[in-house]
Amino acid sequence: MIHPIKSIICLMGPTASGKTALAVEIAQRFPCDIISVDSAMIYRGMDIGTAKPTPDILHIAPHRLIDILDPAQAYSAGQFRIDALREIDDVIQNEKIPLLVGGTMLYFYVLQQGLAPLPTANPAIRFALLSRAEKEGWDALYTDLMQIDPVIAARIHPKDKQRIQRALEVYELTGKPISVLQADTHPLSGYDVHYLAIAPKDRAALHIHIAERFQRMLALGFLDEVKQLYARDDLTAKSPSMRLVGYRQAWAYLAGEYSYEEMRERSMAATRQLAKRQLTWLRSWPRVNWFEGEVESQKENVCQWINNIHSRLL
Repeated sequence: MIHPIKSIICLMGPTASGKTALAVEIAQRFPCDIISVDSAMIYRGMDIGTAKPTPDILHIAPHRLIDILDPAQAYSAGQFRIDALREIDDVIQNEKIPLLVGGTMLYFYVLQQGLAPLPTANPAIRFALLSRAEKEGWDALYTDLMQIDPVIAARIHPKDKQRIQRALEVYELTGKPISVLQADTHPLSGYDVHYLAIAPKDRAALHIHIAERFQRMLALGFLDEVKQLYARDDLTAKSPSMRLVGYRQAWAYLAGEYSYEEMRERSMAATRQLAKRQLTWLRSWPRVNWFEGEVESQKENVCQWINNIHSRLL
């Protein structure tokens, strides 16, 4: 019988760090139900390129919030927040512990911080920001953002023009940093939330995992998977699902824009960049318990940590 305290465990980490394998191990040892926090695994028919758990694994450890959308459908962080809170409550009602697992840091963020109402786009301010960027460069705007809102700047890649522009626009319109506005509501304030992050000790090891995993994806038929999506009339290179890492590069390859080798190298480079952004988010995340090293070597340490949490709930 779970204690009335509503406890949640969040398993975070960069792509290819072994989160899924660790989550399955945890779900087998403890009364946890897995809720996916992954903006790619939500799509049906996109299995290989998203490293989605196989049917055999899902039989052992079901994952909520995967295979919930067709690739032609749109999905937002706000919709994820609604869906995740519903699933969290359902897991708790079943007297289990929600185990949130994934690497989509924006999804974790909206659960932790909420989605405060933000002002709509202002064409005049956007034009002024774009004009300034053309004259001074986006680095100058990012420097301003670091001074205005260091919290959100740490979570935005210096080359992410759209999010830099939006953060500066919101500040111009409200006089408040966007991180302050987004912190006005806390969806998980009524829960006892425990954050853990898993990652290799050094970046070189993670890069090796990324390369090995992408090679496995290719061997498993990743390009055949993308060919089926490419043949659809309702998907284009601009579809959100086809802009995901790996799928974007494979689509360009099928369109004749890249050679096979270029597609392979660009896919791995984009995945490395994704992992770097994820680690940047995680390094600024409050109250994270870090387990650095290979999953196999850290498995027992993680499970002991969870056991200590679980013991307090009995």
